[in-house]
This record gives sequence, structure tokens and C-alpha cells, in this order.
Amino acid sequence: MNVFALLAVALPALGSAVTFAGARDLRHVKFWSVAPIAAALFCSLVVQVAHGTGGVSTSITKLAPAGQYTVWLGTRVSGLSALVGILVTVVALCVQVFSLTYMRHEKRYPTYAALISLFTAAMLLVVYSADLIVLLVGWEIMGACSYFLIGHYWERPDARSGSIKAFLVTKTGDVPFLFGITALGIRTGSFRIDDVLHYVGVNGLPYASFIAVLLLCGVVGKSAQFPLHTWLPDAMAGPTPISALIHAATMVAAGVYVVALLYPVFLLAPGVLTLMAVIAAITMTGSALAAFAQTDIKKVLAYSTVSQLAYMLGGLAVGGRTAAVFHLITHGAFKALLFLAAGVVIHRVGSNELSAMGGLRHRMPIAFRTMTVGLAALVGVPLFSGWFSKEAILGAAWDASGEFAAAGRIVLIGGLLTVGLTAAYATRLWLKMFWGPFPEASPDDHRVEAPQTELVPLIVLAVPAAVLGFVALGGGAFGSWIGNAFGLAVPSSAGADLAPAGPTSAIAFVVTVLGAGLVWNAWRRDPAADPAALLGRWRETALYGFYLDDVQDLIIVQPAKALARLVGFLDTEVVDAYVRGAGIGARGLGGLLRRVQTGNIQLYLTALFAGVIVIAAVFAGQVR
Repeated sequence: MNVFALLAVALPALGSAVTFAGARDLRHVKFWSVAPIAAALFCSLVVQVAHGTGGVSTSITKLAPAGQYTVWLGTRVSGLSALVGILVTVVALCVQVFSLTYMRHEKRYPTYAALISLFTAAMLLVVYSADLIVLLVGWEIMGACSYFLIGHYWERPDARSGSIKAFLVTKTGDVPFLFGITALGIRTGSFRIDDVLHYVGVNGLPYASFIAVLLLCGVVGKSAQFPLHTWLPDAMAGPTPISALIHAATMVAAGVYVVALLYPVFLLAPGVLTLMAVIAAITMTGSALAAFAQTDIKKVLAYSTVSQLAYMLGGLAVGGRTAAVFHLITHGAFKALLFLAAGVVIHRVGSNELSAMGGLRHRMPIAFRTMTVGLAALVGVPLFSGWFSKEAILGAAWDASGEFAAAGRIVLIGGLLTVGLTAAYATRLWLKMFWGPFPEASPDDHRVEAPQTELVPLIVLAVPAAVLGFVALGGGAFGSWIGNAFGLAVPSSAGADLAPAGPTSAIAFVVTVLGAGLVWNAWRRDPAADPAALLGRWRETALYGFYLDDVQDLIIVQPAKALARLVGFLDTEVVDAYVRGAGIGARGLGGLLRRVQTGNIQLYLTALFAGVIVIAAVFAGQVR
């Protein structure tokens, strides 16, 4: 089992290396971009089947000593890692297959394909790693890959700025995350994940709140949570398939995965869990409002991703670890589907703007049906996957008590508000894309909507988006698959029951109908109008993300620039002034001495004679 986990990491990395090496042969690139990830998917499935509902299986070897500590290279398979590994490889394979034709005219396609494989390998390294230091390596490789992939169209200013922004903002969180990993390893005496969790379970953890806050900073940056979420909408400047990979199975999912992996550390810091709940509530409602106001369909989905990730963080904040992981899995399926379907529509229409769309349900029937499934799952329409997983989180918030009580109330209020807002922006997106008149198109337009390599991934992803939620009806089966917070096996009878029940289901359904109904009514009155007008004077504010970029520019960027100018002034005008002054003084003195070195013998003799007279006069005065 651990051998297959290692192969799942190594195969995409090998594919990336070979793709880079043979970039001139397009057939070579296509094979080595798809085949290794398909093999990695097979390995991930073998890992899941072999693991079953077991505990943790670890296979390691000593990589290098680091002072009194040791860095271990190896794999750690738990129920959590086995399921997330399948998610990563399924989405990555769909993205690579989709890209075969979607990116076929791109001259930089080989580099793009190689980076996707490396990105996948890095995420799988995070998922299967047995050591926190090795996990951190995969974490940072993902950051580098995202920089290059978001900036794929580097000749465009928005792509360049988006890639730089993503790199810098995520690194803002990664720096304290590094300190948190270091402190955790030092305090527990090991960087092995098994050793860390065992130590925490037996002995507790000194300075647990401090360490948890440091780790949370990295999670907030990677998973695009307030206030470090601003990079994700700008990341839409990259190719659409990349958005599917980043938003569904890698990068942003890594932050939530790490919290679920190291959950016992966070359980020792109830104050941090409350802080996590506040961040989640602010993020989910604010991002949903911003999604409702956007005119670019990719930005609608980007803000939607930020909002849904906040659901997962909120579930973790209220003690619903199993529910949060369940939503991570279902969200990966339907969000990858939505981005790839959006890519098909964008290619057909030639624009990202909703104003250029409408009436596409007849011209693009497969994209229409599959995206309808994805939006239904996103909204939480009953019996679709997103309904089960969101209800599980809301149910966990409703039932939260004790140290989770405050966090539960915060997440519940924010979650129910976001349910209505999600229904509103998803309904608006669906209506504006697929209904009403289609601008600048004739009724006899019968072009093929997309090649099969693009449509097949949509159909494949639509299946789990539609039916994966029924796993929740298996009692505690899903909870037994992922194990408890320490990765240990739990019987189905003791696993979390994720089946929707209680008042939250009824309230959420009413709020969903209300949000979707308001948008439908506004659109029905005037199909040419934009239902986002329901936001009134708040629309422009929400469109620009509540001007958080401007706020960050005012309180961080501008002071940093002012400090840089001050340091530059002190360096050039003060420190360098002393250096330049010493040089100028020495040169001036040398100039004075040079003036008396004329080479005139008579002048030298005259000066010598005058000096003798002066010395004699002084000496004679002293004798008297």
C-alpha cells in the first residue's frame, strides 16, 4: 500500500521531467502528461482499497539528520490521505485530458502540461508525506507552480500581476506557517507526523494556541481566506483548466487538508477555533456577495471557491472534521466540473463576460446539462452532493456545544446567510449563460460545442457531483473511512452521522428557495437586465471585492514603499555620504599635495632653503 502511495507521488513527477525533456515532440508531451497521472490515479485507488477502514500505515527511511532531529522520507497512508489522493488524481487527470485540445494551439503547452504534472506531484507529496518538513517542500513547490501557471500568458499585464500577487500573498501566510511547523516539531521532539500526533495526544502541547495561530496563517493564505483571499480572483488570468485544478483539488485544498491532518493541535486551542470561525463567517458571506456582483464568469466561480472553502474551515472550527472533509471531496468534484464547463463556454463564446452570453442551452447541450448539475451541487439542491456535505457542516454548527458553542453560532449564522447568497449568484449565472437571447448569434449556428476530450471530463465529473452525497446515508461509514483526528480507525457505529436532519435542513431549504426565487423573479421581469441590480448601491462595492485591495494597498503596500524609500534615502544620502566624503576628502588632500609636486628643482631648493631658515629662527628663539 505504501509503495503504491509512493508511486502515486513519483509518477506525475516523472511525467513532468520527461515532458520538459521532450517538449519539442507534441505526441510525446501528450502521452507523458496524461499517462503518468492516469497511473497515479490507479495507484491511489489501490491505496484506498488496500487501506479500507484501517488506521495509519507508515513506511519511512532516514533522509538526513538535522541537528538533534531527523528528516524522514516516506509515506503515511490514512483514510484522510487515501480519499484526498483520489480526489487530486481524478481532477488532475480530467484537467490534463481536457487540456489536450483546449490548449492545443498554445505554443507553451508543453511547459504548461509539465507544470500541471509537477503541481499534482507536489499536492500528492503533501497528502502522503510522513514528515512535516517533506510536507512543507510539497507545499512550497505548489506555490512556485501556481506562480508559473497563473502567469502562463505572461505577455498580458493581468497575468503577470496576478501571478506575482498570488505568490506574495500566499508567502505572507507561508512565513508564519514555516515558524509554526518548526515550533511544532521542536516542542514535540520530532517532525514525523505520527510522532507529533502521538505526543500531542499523550502530553498535550505547550504554547498550543501560539503554534495553532502560526499554522492558521499559512492555511488562510493557501486556502484564500480573509484577509489573504484577494489573490484567488486575480488568479483567473491563468488558463481555465488551471483554475479547475487550483480551485478544486490542489493549492487551496491543501490548507484545509493540513488543518484536518493536524486537528489535535487545533483542538488544544479553543480560542483559535473561535478565530477560525470568525474568519470563515466573514469569508463565506463576503465572498458570496462579491460573487453575486461579478460580470466575469471565472471570477464568479473564484469567489464561490473562496466561500465554499470557508464552509470547510467553519466545519473544522465547530468540531465537524468529518463534515469538512466530506465537503472538501464533494466540492472538488463539482467545482472542477464548473470551471471546465465554463472553459468550454468561454471558448465557444470568445469572452468571459456574462453580457456576451445567453441562450446557450440549445447550442451547448452537454455543457448546459453538466454545468446545471454542478450549480445544483454548489447551491445545495436536495439530493445533489453539495446538499449533503453543506447540511453536514450546518448540522455540526447547530449541534456545537461546550468549547465549540461560540464558534458554532458564528458559523451557523454565516452559513445560513451564505446558503441564500449562493443560491442567488448561482441562479444568476445559470440564467445569464443559458437562457434568454444569445447576443450576436444566428439561430442556425450549429457548430460543435467542443471536442470529445473536453466533453468527456465534464460527464465524468458530473457523476460524483450528482451522486457522491449519498455516501452520507451510510451512517458513520464516511467517518470510519477517514478515521478520527489522530488517524486511527473508528467503527461505523462510532463515526459521524452526516445524513441531513434537524432544523438546519428546513431553514437552509427555505433560504435557498428565497435566494433563487428573488433572482428568478428579477430576471423574469426583464431578461435583459442583470439580477445583480438587487444589490443596489452595494453592487459596485461588492464588484471590487469591498475594496480590500485598496485597503491592503493603503495599510501595507504604501507604508512598505515609504519605508523602502526611507531606507534608500538613508543608504544613499547618509551611509554612502560618509563613504563618498572620505573619498572626496582624500582626493582633495591629494590634490593639494599634488600642487607642490611640480618637478621644478629651483622651487624645491627654495622651499628647502626657506624651511631651513624657519627652523633656524625657531631654534634661535628657543636658545634665547
